[in-house]
Amino acid sequence: MQANEVKSFLEGKLSETLLSVQVEVEGEGCNFQLNVISDELVALSPVKRQQSVYAHLNPWIADGSIHAVTMKFFSSTAWAERT
Repeated sequence: MQANEVKSFLEGKLSETLLSVQVEVEGEGCNFQLNVISDELVALSPVKRQQSVYAHLNPWIADGSIHAVTMKFFSSTAWAERT
């Protein structure tokens, strides 16, 4: 599995329920690091944030396509200040 596949998939799925979301993905194979940029998700509790992403990744985790995921969440302002 490639990072661009994960990025496209997650942005598509998350944008169905969020007004604005950007996902930056690093890694390859079955280990990925996600930077999720969304003002809406940042407003949620840390557990709810992760649940909203894992809900879409669970099929790939279950079949072994993805083994490890690290997530960081940023508001759009915090992301802009970081880069």
